[in-house]
Amino acid sequence: MFIEKKTSFDDGSGSGGFDNGRHRSRYAGTRVRAPVDDSAWTRYRTSLRARLDRHDAHAVLFREDDAANHLYEVVTGQIMLYRLLGDGRRQVVDILGEGDLCGHSLTGLYDCTAEALTPAEVRVLDRRDIDQSTDLLAHVNRCLLMRIEALHSHAVLLGRKSATERVASFLMRFVPGRGVVGCPGPERPSERHSTDTELVVLKMTRQEIADFLGLTIETVSRVLSDLKRRGIIAIERNDRIRLVDVCRVCKMTGIH
Repeated sequence: MFIEKKTSFDDGSGSGGFDNGRHRSRYAGTRVRAPVDDSAWTRYRTSLRARLDRHDAHAVLFREDDAANHLYEVVTGQIMLYRLLGDGRRQVVDILGEGDLCGHSLTGLYDCTAEALTPAEVRVLDRRDIDQSTDLLAHVNRCLLMRIEALHSHAVLLGRKSATERVASFLMRFVPGRGVVGCPGPERPSERHSTDTELVVLKMTRQEIADFLGLTIETVSRVLSDLKRRGIIAIERNDRIRLVDVCRVCKMTGIH
């Protein structure tokens, strides 16, 4: 879903690999120590044991406290995971894209609700098949480690960053290979202010963005309006935001 510099755990043979460039932690631009044989997962996910489901935008894959009988692998589209409080307030806890897994559970119940942000295809995988294979479990473990790193970054965002830093961090998620450890900066630094731009196409509503960033919708709108007034972004349409100067946005994320 969110584009990043690839951190490959496979042999580069394609979509059977576990990373596919969507690692969302601040270490997305770094290399892993050694390649991993992921052929067992590739065979399983394309076998008759895996079912391919298609969902419209806002369709629910599973709900919090449902029996956790399956894992889900995102093939295309974006999936939002969230939890609801008793008074109806919502916290979006993660956003998943191609190759990501959801539905992990130790209790036998899903701990959150999964909803398609966009039209999406997901592979439905039987938990029993995975639990009986050390090779499949190894793939799941690597996916979980990746999510832990990403969620550590999100915990810092929710716990320590200002509203402006949160919105800037969200926008930088859409810039390939930028704003992470090992970030190469603009391709032509001498022309940074005229060429270092990026068009961000949003798949989330302002309310969904607010629920992900732990802000109110009014605060998200206020920050975006302020960034536009300062010439840092240009709002071309409600779902299209151009980062006029990527480096400037990156410096507002609080990671420098």
